Amino acid sequence: MTTDPQTLRQQVGSFPFWYHKIELPFGITTPGWAPLDARAYGIPTDLSGKRVLDVGAWDGYWTFEALKRGALQAVAIDDFSDYLGKLEHGERRAWETFDLCREALGYSQLQCPRFDMTVYDATPKLLGGQFDVVFFFGTIYHLRHPMLALDRLSALCQGEIFLESAILDDYSPYRAGKAGYGNNDMVMEFYPDDQYSENDSNWWSPTLTCLKHMVRAAGFDEVEGWKLTSSPQELCQCRGFVHGVKKR
Repeated sequence: MTTDPQTLRQQVGSFPFWYHKIELPFGITTPGWAPLDARAYGIPTDLSGKRVLDVGAWDGYWTFEALKRGALQAVAIDDFSDYLGKLEHGERRAWETFDLCREALGYSQLQCPRFDMTVYDATPKLLGGQFDVVFFFGTIYHLRHPMLALDRLSALCQGEIFLESAILDDYSPYRAGKAGYGNNDMVMEFYPDDQYSENDSNWWSPTLTCLKHMVRAAGFDEVEGWKLTSSPQELCQCRGFVHGVKKR
């Protein structure tokens, strides 16, 4: 664990880009912008004894948050394929930011191991068994095969999944002058290039209704969904959440 605030501040400042804002010791916070509102994700305050999988972990905000909420273990995976449509490859520093935060927070590699892998390759055998809780935030719309990813995660999960995604309810790049789709529209758009937010790794965006039913189709019996805000003012606020639970 880093015990010198000046050294830690210099280490944080040495990275050209941070996605997450993570509270570290000595009152130091990494200069990212996500999550916009951590409360909106609906994560239980108590995850005591749970084994958690964080898919698309990036700097590790939700990995470390799971441990702060009492998780027995939080496993992180990422394949570092998202560059937000603007980052240079040197700005996406793989696990370096994650490792810095893990050390600064005093967590061991056993408490929060991380794996460089795609969600398609994630299996109970490779990740040491099943998980009680899966976090799947800001990732599904970057995947060419979203239902395959959900099926893979369902096979890994014996409890519940929390998912966050871009949604079409208030914005579609194909519907100029219109606010998006209706509350019950079962729609998912495909972006073969950089139509959504000028990011060529954004492949899809569903309506919230569609996203809920995708999670249900993957094997989660009970699903609920909600929006980040009912009146988004910016594209980054056009987000939806789904919570799916498997019946025991």
